[in-house]
Amino acid sequence: QRSQQLKCSAWLAQAPRRLNSGLPMNIGVLFVPQQEAWVVERMGKFHRILEPGLNFLIPLLDRIRYVQSLKEIVINVPEQSAVTLDNVTLQIDGVLYLRVMDPYKASYGVEDPEYAVTQLAQTTMRSELGKLSLDRVFRERESLNASIVDAINQASDCWGIRCLRYEIKDIHVPPRVKESMQMQVEAERRKRATVLESEGTRESAINVAEGQKQAQILASEAEKAEQINKAAGEANAMLVKARAKAEAIQLLAAALAQQHGSAAASLSVAEQYVNAFSKLAKDSNTLLLPANTGDVTSMVAQALGIYSTLTKPQAVKTQDEMPTAREDPQPPPTEVFKAEESSSS
Repeated sequence: QRSQQLKCSAWLAQAPRRLNSGLPMNIGVLFVPQQEAWVVERMGKFHRILEPGLNFLIPLLDRIRYVQSLKEIVINVPEQSAVTLDNVTLQIDGVLYLRVMDPYKASYGVEDPEYAVTQLAQTTMRSELGKLSLDRVFRERESLNASIVDAINQASDCWGIRCLRYEIKDIHVPPRVKESMQMQVEAERRKRATVLESEGTRESAINVAEGQKQAQILASEAEKAEQINKAAGEANAMLVKARAKAEAIQLLAAALAQQHGSAAASLSVAEQYVNAFSKLAKDSNTLLLPANTGDVTSMVAQALGIYSTLTKPQAVKTQDEMPTAREDPQPPPTEVFKAEESSSS
């Protein structure tokens, strides 16, 4: 019995292993784990695939030939050399994710499906990298991964394996190419910095010019408003002065029209004349004096004569409007002044 078991184990060891532990022995009643597929041969010919759970087989006639795992499998693609479109040699590796979709094809379609898919991924990667330049390799990694996955799925369909995704892990660039890329990046950044600085200078100049323009506009508007307000103020002041002067003239005319108004006017003119001569030689050394400065009587008489000349038309007009003569006519201002002078002397 011991020798028979050794022969049976040697016979079972000849079968190739698949992704999982060793092949189980057929004892008639088998329990298949979840996410596994056991390929059974009866007398050397494919019989059926055992589903997860309880299964019954005929000992000695049926044997488990392959055990396929239905889980997602991760395979490291070894590092390899690839030449880009612009003749740059790269060292690139990746990770491959695949799953067995058909255990029958995975068992009988290819001898070693994992090795076959790995080699296919390497050759497809070289082919796809040869279509791209070095700059596009770094920019289009996602599209490169998608192209490799599509190429693998087209070839591995007859193997019962489906590639879910492919990811590039590392891309190693030659040192000289890396230095030139670094210099290119630095030059590009200096260019961007220069452009940004020039744009900032331009924006600053534009802002300064706009500020000066707005300042000039506001200053001109303020000056315009100031001039308008000043003119309006001067006009109002002139109107107020004119109204005040008119009221003063009306009050003066009313006062002169009263009794003894002419005498009061003569007295006021004489006082103003005396006050004017009392301020001579106080503000300035250059003076223009009339020839008869010392003759106060003649100067007052002359001023009263000018006043009587100016008031004569108004008096004539008043007499025309009022034909009745006054009972007590006033003497002329000159005679009144002479009479007062004689009385005082």
